[in-house]
Amino acid sequence: MTVNRLPALTPETRAFWTSGERGALDICRCKQCARWIHPPQPICAPCLSFDVQPQPVSGRGRVMSFTINEQAWVPGQQVPFVFAVIELEEQVGLWVMSRIVGCSPEQVEIGMPVRVRFEHVEDVWLPLFEPECGNV
Repeated sequence: MTVNRLPALTPETRAFWTSGERGALDICRCKQCARWIHPPQPICAPCLSFDVQPQPVSGRGRVMSFTINEQAWVPGQQVPFVFAVIELEEQVGLWVMSRIVGCSPEQVEIGMPVRVRFEHVEDVWLPLFEPECGNV
């Protein structure tokens, strides 16, 4: 039995997982209160509006927390790798969890500025984050 380790494309998550095709990172945003919402939800929890639509963000943020993984979770996965919580610059508490690429794990630090880049796998564009130029 083969296990698909790619995210499922649902009506709520499709924009997030496919916006990388055009080089953007789409995050849901409430049109009533302007709050960014991630993970994607069909309703805005603070104002209860159903007027939630994906919009592109800058793709820039900072590392809030991270772990260095020494175990490969899928066949062929390179180790060690860094899995991090990224706070996007658009809103305090707007977090995306992803891998940090483009530097050695030892170079990653809390507060490090990062930007998104995408890895295309089948029908999704995985958002990964790399250090902003000149910071590593």
